[in-house]
Parts: sequence; C-alpha cells; structure tokens
Amino acid sequence: MTDMRTTPAQQLTLDHIAHFLSDLDAANTALIQLGFTLTPLSAQSHRLEANGPLVAAGAGNRCVMLQNGYLEFLTPTHDTPIAQQLRSAIARYTGVHLIAFGTDTPTTDFARLEKAQFSPLPPLALQRQVGTEQGEATARFTVVRVPPSAMAEGRIQYCQQHTPELVWQTRWLAHANHAAALAGVLLCVRDPAEAAQRYARFTGLPVQRTGAAWRLNTARGYLLFLRADTLQNALGITAPTLPWIAGYVIDSDNMAVTRSVVNGHAIGERVCVNLPEALGGIMLFQAAGSGVLSF
Repeated sequence: MTDMRTTPAQQLTLDHIAHFLSDLDAANTALIQLGFTLTPLSAQSHRLEANGPLVAAGAGNRCVMLQNGYLEFLTPTHDTPIAQQLRSAIARYTGVHLIAFGTDTPTTDFARLEKAQFSPLPPLALQRQVGTEQGEATARFTVVRVPPSAMAEGRIQYCQQHTPELVWQTRWLAHANHAAALAGVLLCVRDPAEAAQRYARFTGLPVQRTGAAWRLNTARGYLLFLRADTLQNALGITAPTLPWIAGYVIDSDNMAVTRSVVNGHAIGERVCVNLPEALGGIMLFQAAGSGVLSF
C-alpha cells in the first residue's frame, strides 16, 4: 500500500469520512463489536483567524485509523457554531455528513474553489491533543471549507495533515476485523450527473459514468454518486432522505476473518453491514485490490 501518512504532491486523496452522532458511547460499543480499534476521545479546538486565540470548537471525536485513510466519529460537546452545525446535520440523519479530501496544497484548493464560485471560507487551523507512547502531543490540521449551502450532501472539505505521525500511530492500525483502507464513499442523490459534475468543479478532477453511477477518482480512493432506486435495487437499502451520504467501502486484508467478525450479509464477494442507529448508514467490506464497486 502507499504511505497512509502523505498525500502525493499536488494531488488529492480520500483522507477520511466522519459520522455525526449524538450518542458517542453507543457508537463506541457498536464499533468495538464490529472489530474496530478506537482512538481515545479527543476534544477539538481551532483558531478562527491565522494569529487568533485558540478556542474550543465544541466537538469531540474518536477515530478508526486505517492503513490508508480513516473513519471519524464526531459529536457536539458545547454550544458553538460548529456544534450547532453538527446538531443540525444530525437532525436530518445520524451517519456520515463529512468527506475530507487529503491535500498538501490548501491554498491552491482555496483558489480553485473561489474561481469555481464556491465561496470558500478562510483556511482554518484545527488542532487536538493526542496521547502518544511518549506523552501528550498536539495534532495539527489545515482545513478548507465552504458554506453549508454550497454542497447539499454535507461538509465537503479539504484537510492537510501537518502531524500525520500523531494521527496514524501504529498501535491503532490493527483491527480484529482486518479493516485496512478506506476505498470509496457512496453518495445517494437525486441527480448523480449533476452532483458528479459539481464535485468535478470542486476538486478539479474528472468524473465518468460507471454503469448506473457516476465516479470521481482521487489518487487514493473514489466517490460514487447514485440514485436512491439504484441503491435500493443493488443493496436493499432505503435512503432515509436525499441527499444522503449512505456509507463507504473498506478494504480488508483478510476477508475470511472480516466475514466472521462483522456478521454482515453477502453482496457478491463483498460483505455489507447495516450499521445500528447510533452510527447510521452502511459499511461495505471487500478484499484489498477488488477495485471499484459497480452498480
């Protein structure tokens, strides 16, 4: 596998997704039962201006770190604008509301978004405290976001990892279910062609029709845009609302073990897990190297 700690120069990757949820304890229990190793709870803070004071973001998270990419589980903790955004999203549905593209050039991404009239917000310096085997340290990120109304599917953003060695610690990368990489994300929308073309403008990456879906490939990981009836026919899953970030595809390095741990239902050679209410959405596990999911 490619190095999970870096984004190739001047390219984009599928860095992580995030579930927004209100009951983190119930989510933690469900994730452990699914065979995941979780990072400790961490409170987020940020600087609203480049040289401004550090303030609480009003959210806390735990993560599932994979060899490539990761899964974030985010919950509101205070009464702040960020926490209010989380609560508003959760009122629509519990589940995935965030897709972060990994980047090493956030200023370039900001300029592209401006040119494409997405009205990007000023780059945001985020940080959170992370325990290491040598003591506590500060993980730092630069995030580029757009106003909530710009991307109806959720919080679609860019993330530059300044301290990947603190985020991808070896002790968190082994999972009982043998999950190894975040391979793709499924977005259920009314008009897949429109959504795909909008993401093409957002990212500067080409999109293509793939069967009944549209696909956007990054240097590591992909997005699939599909209709609710396509998802229903292929996986037997009903969208609770539209648009809906339905779930994601995870590569396994040992599918025999994965099947025995996650207890999902077979979709061809893949295994689909309908996540409990505390998490929302679906996970699809596949053998590493299986390629793009087709519909």
